[in-house]
Amino acid sequence: MKRRILLIATLLMMIATPYFVNAQCKGFTKKECLPELKPFVYNGQLNSAVLNEGDVAELLLTFYNGQDYRVFVCSQPILGNVEFRLLDTDRNVIFYNKDHDFIKFWDFKSNSTQQLIVQVRVPTGESRSEIVQSGCVSILVGFKE
Repeated sequence: MKRRILLIATLLMMIATPYFVNAQCKGFTKKECLPELKPFVYNGQLNSAVLNEGDVAELLLTFYNGQDYRVFVCSQPILGNVEFRLLDTDRNVIFYNKDHDFIKFWDFKSNSTQQLIVQVRVPTGESRSEIVQSGCVSILVGFKE
């Protein structure tokens, strides 16, 4: 009987953990990241995930002709200097924050309606411990009215 209860508790914990982690990431994004978009207006799309050191994630976004934008990549400090690049659909680099002292945002005016790829890379930790660091990374887009 105790074994069955332990098995059920373990299964429930495995199912609930991703929801709890995503809720924490959403809370971090709303509290710590959204205020950093100002004076740009948040577009309402929440793009966030919990990433581990060494992970790479990509997001395809559409930008419209004549509009001023801010692309902001916000991450928890435990992850260190998170790199991000903006790439066109041919994978040519348009912007790379590593070339700009790991700035967390890039402001630009879109000269045409286009899709761009935001690629995020979490650095590998300095220490060689077996514990892999993980944390929330959010990609936010703002525009000027």
